[in-house]
Amino acid sequence: MARPLRLEYAGALYHVTSRGDRRALIYLDDTDRAFWIQTVAEVCARFDFVVHSFCQMGNHYHLLMETNQANLSEGMHQLNGIYSQYFNRRHNMVGHVFQGRYKAILVQKESYLLELVRYIVLNPVRANVVALPEDWIWSSYRLMIGTTPPPSWLSVEWILEKFNRSQPEAIQAFRAFVLAGIGKENPLAQVHGQLILGDEAFVARFQPSPAIIAATGITRTHRSAVALPLQAYLEKYLDRDEAIARAHASASYTIDVIARHFGVSHKTAARAIKRWRGLLNG
Repeated sequence: MARPLRLEYAGALYHVTSRGDRRALIYLDDTDRAFWIQTVAEVCARFDFVVHSFCQMGNHYHLLMETNQANLSEGMHQLNGIYSQYFNRRHNMVGHVFQGRYKAILVQKESYLLELVRYIVLNPVRANVVALPEDWIWSSYRLMIGTTPPPSWLSVEWILEKFNRSQPEAIQAFRAFVLAGIGKENPLAQVHGQLILGDEAFVARFQPSPAIIAATGITRTHRSAVALPLQAYLEKYLDRDEAIARAHASASYTIDVIARHFGVSHKTAARAIKRWRGLLNG
């Protein structure tokens, strides 16, 4: 079974989601929701996570989370594991609570943090569950605007300072910013290869070595997320054969895809790859 590629480093920002197995509910009442929040608090304390935004829906949740250490997988394993054990025990159920592993998208903080903060708290509005974000108590929105005292693991002050140094004015600006997002395009539509949200330079920074990219079990979609765009190979390597061969060596593109982009036949691309490998091995 293909496994998702994880990109972990200190200071990384992720949009994390987990959905119920077979789209089933993961919260059956407010007690479940409160326990999940308590577990998030414990995980943040143990693994040094900071949450910038969250929302609990019916069959899934959203977290915008920053890791001060390279330990996202460890923390998420504990969060979903503890909650699953609690849920099954409390409701006298067995089996999987969540649909496979969580989904984590690495986010370029400077460009997309505020957009995702807004996107996450607007989930109940987009789903037509409530008319306004403050009507949904199971998200970070009410904590941000001061309706409910915020927990220490939620970066309320840091987020609000992005809008104004005066807290009352910052809250007013934050509310206006969130409401302005109703009906706007989903920022996650710009995710590269289901794995990274950022510009081309940000994507290029986190491409692993060809050996890691080609590791057994990593999906081609995720490989393409951490490879250079094909145009970048053209610009980076003056020799066409080398550019073709290096694009193919990334394990992210088929020969046919490369050939079409470079405007050559499949046969020509295959020859270029073989010729370049021969030069390396010669």
